[in-house]
Amino acid sequence: MNNVENVRVKPDTRNHNGFFVLESSYKLIDVNKNGWALICLDDATCHYVDPDDLKMPRGWKKIEDVLSA
Repeated sequence: MNNVENVRVKPDTRNHNGFFVLESSYKLIDVNKNGWALICLDDATCHYVDPDDLKMPRGWKKIEDVLSA
């Protein structure tokens, strides 16, 4: 899978630990076999989130477009 820049999270998105994730622009790194999407704000700040809580950049229809790439 190619990394996707400028992925945003929906309001009230929580990470895999149940903590709220900052509403910002992230880089989508991967979606693992357990169904969590790994997104990173920078080299030190990453979160696992539900892929359904992602807003893909314009030109992408849905997360499945990324998974099939």
